[in-house]
Amino acid sequence: MASRVTLEKTLHKAPAHATHLGRTPSGNVISVSVIVRRKNPLKLSELKGRRLSHAEFNAQYAANPADFENIRVFAKNHGLSVDEAASSLPRRTIVLKGTAEAMEQAFGVQLNSYEDTRHKKRFHAFEGTISVPEDHAPAIEAVLGLDSRPIATPHFRRRDDSADPDKRKKQQPTTPSLQPQPFSAVQVGQLYGFPTNLNGSGQTIGILELGGGYTDSDLQTYFQGVGLSTPNVTAVSVDGGSNSPGDPNGADGEVELDIEVAGSVANAANIAVYFAPNTDQGFIDAITTAVHDTTNKPSVLSISWGGPESAWSAASVTALDNACQSAGALGVTITVASGDSGSSDGTNGTVVDFPASSPHVLACGGTELFANGTSIAEEVVWDDQPQGGATGGGFSGSFAVPTWQASALPSGSSGRGVPDVSGDASPESGYNIIVDGQPQVVGGTSAVAPLYAGLIALANQQLASQNSPSAGFINPTLYENASAFNDITQGNNGAYSAGPGWDACTGLGSPKGAAIVTALAAVVATAASGS
Repeated sequence: MASRVTLEKTLHKAPAHATHLGRTPSGNVISVSVIVRRKNPLKLSELKGRRLSHAEFNAQYAANPADFENIRVFAKNHGLSVDEAASSLPRRTIVLKGTAEAMEQAFGVQLNSYEDTRHKKRFHAFEGTISVPEDHAPAIEAVLGLDSRPIATPHFRRRDDSADPDKRKKQQPTTPSLQPQPFSAVQVGQLYGFPTNLNGSGQTIGILELGGGYTDSDLQTYFQGVGLSTPNVTAVSVDGGSNSPGDPNGADGEVELDIEVAGSVANAANIAVYFAPNTDQGFIDAITTAVHDTTNKPSVLSISWGGPESAWSAASVTALDNACQSAGALGVTITVASGDSGSSDGTNGTVVDFPASSPHVLACGGTELFANGTSIAEEVVWDDQPQGGATGGGFSGSFAVPTWQASALPSGSSGRGVPDVSGDASPESGYNIIVDGQPQVVGGTSAVAPLYAGLIALANQQLASQNSPSAGFINPTLYENASAFNDITQGNNGAYSAGPGWDACTGLGSPKGAAIVTALAAVVATAASGS
């Protein structure tokens, strides 16, 4: 019998906020996604801004069929079946199914059942590491699904109208007479100078959701209310996830916020909503499904879910970041909310939210916006703590400072800085939306990710009119065009304070929409021409 080896980065700690219920029943059927290595290493910088077609990507950077065959042999040897329909060489994902007992023997783990004490969700998990026979180990990058603990939370916050506004701890404007007020997403786009000659026509915005749902009637009511047509919205199931509305206190607020904000900014764009279970397996499978979706073809993907970077396994962090690298190579921009719990991200230290901390996504922080008619009167860091939340931000413990960010960060920064950009997120200056038939005012950095996704869809429409490829991985361009942002210099998110230039509260600042579109159009067109 071949000796077994431990897979790197697979150490899992016992679940926090969970009650141990005993061993997972041996006959329970479990599905795992085995992420297989690429044919060749992928480094976005070596592409020098070039976007790959799906055919080019698959030829160079998909999984090797021989590695899939290797995993099929592994599965057969351990009494597991291969779900070929759910497996994909471009996604580098081969899906195995079997009983808990067979999975334990195959991967050298002991599965236990738990109940999440906060959400009352039951799940299975393991402590320790994963091992496999040494003949199969080199092909495997990650094994997802042996731990099904909830990994992320939606980053939206409802305005608490029951609280006394004068007693809410929040960052005050320098002009005392200014009072925050909620806006429609259309008004926010106007305040930020989003181009009015573009509407996202010909583009698809992807939105990732790990729970909740939307109703057609809610969307029709909302868009009629802001004087726009209702976009074409398609629900895509990943790993059995589905559009499941009906809980007004659950994630419906996230789902409908995302659709209504993105659809207000880029009203003629199609919207594809990828629903997946709230696990690291579901999260990563949803990203790879969206990025390699040749039916809906999203050119930008908005993610408003995440969790403390420190709570993820190293293998899951690597696998998800690699999926985001694939997105960049294929010309898909990913926008991610930076979190709503300030510099601690709900922990006892200074922790950034993941996947916002991935160096291959656009991390979106939050501000509080004060308007004077149709213009911005003032903008400060969103900080309503301890009751109302604050923008996430700080420095990654998993990723080094990217080259494109190095000159913007404070001297001596050890990790990737979060966020990159920001926008209106305070519930006090939040977004008027419709959720489960009721009007609500909702904020959170969850609103900022779809806001930028809509803006990028406008940029991609402009690029398409120039016969240029989509914007793709835009971070280097944005850091070279800091003047395309409103610099936020007032406020803090706990451990970090805003100041001139990039900061760990609001990044480069809030958008000057037309200037960002112009900058992206110029850079992408130049790269496409090879000049």
